[in-house]
This record gives sequence, C-alpha cells and structure tokens, in this order.
Amino acid sequence: MKYLMTAIVAVFAAGTSGAMADGHIAKGESDFKKCKACHTLANGDDVIIKGGRTGPNLYGMVGRTAGTVEGYKYGDSIVAAGEAGLVWTQDLLVEYVADPKGFLKEFTGDSGARSKMSFKLKNGENIAAYLGTLGAVAEAEATGN
Repeated sequence: MKYLMTAIVAVFAAGTSGAMADGHIAKGESDFKKCKACHTLANGDDVIIKGGRTGPNLYGMVGRTAGTVEGYKYGDSIVAAGEAGLVWTQDLLVEYVADPKGFLKEFTGDSGARSKMSFKLKNGENIAAYLGTLGAVAEAEATGN
C-alpha cells in the first residue's frame, strides 16, 4: 500500500525531483548500457538505443502506466500493478529496479507477485533521471503543456 500512495502522489507531482539533477542525466545515458541487453529506447522509427527485446521499450516510461507498452507481453503482476494505479515516476523506477519482485509484492499486496525482470540495479538514480528526459512527460514539461 505504501507504493500505491506514492504512485498517486507522484502522478500529481510528475517531474524531476531535486535528487535527479542534470548531472545524473549524462551519467544515466552512459549507465543505460546495463539495460540495453534487454531494453530498447525508440520513439516510433527513431531508435535512440537499439537493444534487446527481452524487455519492453523504455522510451516514455516515466509518466506511463505500468504494463502498457503496446506489443509487449507483460507478466500478470506488472499488469495488475498498472491496473491498480502504478504510473512510473523516477523515484518509483529507482525503487523497482532495486528489487523488481519485492516492489511488485509490496505494491500489489500479493505475496505471489513476480517480475519478468530478474536483474537488480542497486543504484538506479542516474538511469531514472535519463529515462525521465525521454518521452511524453519530458516533452510536455519542455513545451509547458
């Protein structure tokens, strides 16, 4: 339930927190090489980083409801989290990548929740800051919409 409240508050406070400063963005772009074994960054035909297809495309992840990338087959737990209101923020992304399975168990309240993502990233702040610059939320903030 802690995550549900965090997700609800985060929807109203979407944006870059002070802890996610510009210095993290450049480092996150470099650190993304840890992710590209499974994930791609592409805005339509504009491929920013070509990676694996084991995981979903992460372009526009910040501000998107969990488990909703078209064409990707998510596990039941992440879909359930999205249906319960999980909208990715940079802070929630940092918590998720540290322990995907544990995050989903706590968020959904389901002790049997699982994540298809087995990789754990102890320090995901830089990657979260970088991903926060890519997609609809970042574009809306840049244009003032």
